[in-house]
Order: sequence, then structure tokens, then C-alpha cells
Amino acid sequence: MKILAVDLGGTHATCALVEGRRILVRQTLALPGSPSLAATLEAIASSLEELHAGSPAQGIGFGFCGLVDSRRTRIASTNGKYTDAVDLDLAGWARERFGLPLRLENDARLALLGECFAGAAQGETDVVMFTLGTGIGGVAMIGGRLLRGKHDQAGVLGGHIPVNFAGRRCTCGAVGCAESEASGWSLPLVTRAWPGFASSALAARNIDFQNLFACATAGDAVSREIVDHCLRVWGAAAVAAVHSFDPELLVYGGGVMQRADLILPFLQDYLNAHAWTPWGKVRVRAAQLGNDAALLGAVPLFDQELPLVR
Repeated sequence: MKILAVDLGGTHATCALVEGRRILVRQTLALPGSPSLAATLEAIASSLEELHAGSPAQGIGFGFCGLVDSRRTRIASTNGKYTDAVDLDLAGWARERFGLPLRLENDARLALLGECFAGAAQGETDVVMFTLGTGIGGVAMIGGRLLRGKHDQAGVLGGHIPVNFAGRRCTCGAVGCAESEASGWSLPLVTRAWPGFASSALAARNIDFQNLFACATAGDAVSREIVDHCLRVWGAAAVAAVHSFDPELLVYGGGVMQRADLILPFLQDYLNAHAWTPWGKVRVRAAQLGNDAALLGAVPLFDQELPLVR
């Protein structure tokens, strides 16, 4: 079965033709930062038409960076991105433009499907996946089925698990979320407020995780303290996920995992020490598919049996 796959983020979209566990061809589109998804769809459609012309597909799997009602094939909420998205009929667009059925899913859920289909979680049925990057994504699978919930939020707000009730205000409106305490967008806020930051090696650099880990490895004391802070935030979120969803495996992806050699052993030790799992130990593993995960997840998305809408 050949599927046209779309992975839509805030600044780019990747379109691909996927067959089984192979990405046959792909195109990555830089988006102009338009707040309109309707305007963005024209560029996506042109790319898909080019991919579809050479090798006809049987459906379109569409991953979106927001809350998705996959049963009704509607976007439910965007947290400020693509403000017109909730009013669009993407299934109708796919039928009219391509004559194809469309399955819509949150991009993090689609990435987990990809890792279960062709990556780090093959053969697993109870998995939580976190992506550590500009934000923190989280998604859960229980008994081989993606967790969605009545309002499409179940298991998909892993970055918005509260880890500090006296912490920073998050973009979601809550206080002390894992994302507002230890993500790419919040890291400059965390570091600049850290005692001793002005005299640290990090003060002379662009503040991102690559430089943070580099300064910590070079022996900068403040950077080491901030790395430890981030690790503990991610550890607390991991324990919360284990206690909430009862997985046997946690999979971690995202740009921060360039330092998986440091992060994964810490998280495994943290879970071993703090997670209440009398049945055994939750395993921790790095994602394998990188940016391909959501694209490959479009194939099993068509095998997912969606609950009836009542």
C-alpha cells in the first residue's frame, strides 16, 4: 500500500510517498510563516500532486502540530498556530483535489506509530514517547492503540505535565509545565535567571541545548547545574507518564537527544529509583527514525481502527 504522507510543523512541511517501511521520495517545504493553513495547503497540494503523478497512492496520512479529532478528521486546537485550521475540512480537500481518503492525526501520535511500525518500538504494545526539542511532545499507546480520549487530549500533552507548582508560566496557560521548565524555548529564560549565569561560560554563547551541554562537559559549574535541572525535569515527567499510562517502554526523540549518551542513562536510573512499578522496570530507549517517524507512521495510520463518533 502506497500512502502520501504529510508532516506539518510550524515552519516547514515534509511531503513523501511511502510504501511499507520505505520512503520512496520526499520533499521538504519551507513555509513563509503564514498564520493561514488554507494558504499553506496550496504549497502542500502542489508537492503531493508531483509525488502522486509518478506513482499513484491509495490515501493521504496527514500529521498536524496541534490537537486533532481523528475520528471526525478535524483539527480541534492549534495553540496559536494556523488560526483558521479548526474551520477547514481536510478530508473534503483531499477528496476534491486528489480523489483520495485522508486520515488526520496529531504529529506526535503519528511519530509514535512510525516508531512502533519501523523503529525503536517495533513489537511493543504499551509505549510512551517523548520528543525533547523546541517544545516537549508526549504521546501514549496502550494495548496497541493510540490513546486519544473523549476530547482528543489524552496522552498527547506530555510536555504540559506540571513538574513545579511555583514555576514559570507556560504557553498553554499553566504554571511549571515540563516544557516551561526545560525545553528549547524556555531554556534562555531558565539560564538567564540562574544564580551566577552572568559569569558563566554560557553567558557568552547562544543559549541552546548544544551549547549548554558543551559548556557543562567543559567543566562550567553553572551549566552543569542547569543540565542537572533539565534532567530532573525530564525524569519527573517520565515518572508521571509511567504512573499515568503503565507503559513497558519509554522512547525519546528530538534534537536534544544528540546527547542521548548522557540523558538516557540518567532517565533509566531515575525511573528505577522513583517509578512505582512492582511488576518490573520500565525500559528507556532512543527513537530510531528521526524526522522520518511521522512519515512512516502514515502507513499504519490507515490500519488504526477509529472509535465511532457518537
